[in-house]
Amino acid sequence: MSKFEQAIGQLKYDSAGLIPAVCVDAETKQVLQVAYMNAQSLASTIETGLTHFWSRSRQKYWMKGESSGHVQKVKAIYTDCDKDTLLVEVEQTVGACHEGYFSCFYRRLDEQGTWQVVAEKVFDPDQVYKASE
Repeated sequence: MSKFEQAIGQLKYDSAGLIPAVCVDAETKQVLQVAYMNAQSLASTIETGLTHFWSRSRQKYWMKGESSGHVQKVKAIYTDCDKDTLLVEVEQTVGACHEGYFSCFYRRLDEQGTWQVVAEKVFDPDQVYKASE
C-alpha cells in the first residue's frame, strides 16, 4: 500500500463513499466550487495533479475541465479535523462554473431576499460546451 493509499483510506467518507471537496483559488482563497470525491477520484487527483470528482447527479466519474478545458491544477490538499471534508487549493484555468463565472458562488443574498449576481462572466458557456461536443 502506497503512502497515498493509506492517507486516502484514513478519510471518513459518507454512506455513498463520498467526501465533500471545497475547491479554492490557491492565491486569493476565493471559494470556486464544492464537489464530491470518492477514493478513486481523490487518487486520480493526487496522481495527475488535476481535480477529479464523482458527480452525484450524473453518477459518473469526471475530471474538472474534461469538456471545457478549464482544468484545476492542484497546489495543496487539506482535510479538516474530523477527516470528513477536503479543502483543495487550485490554480483555476479560465472559470470553475459551468455557467461562465470564475466561481460557482457568484450570487449573493441581498436585503430584499433576492439572489443578486455579483460577478461577471469570464466565458460564454454556450460557445465552450457546444465546441466540446
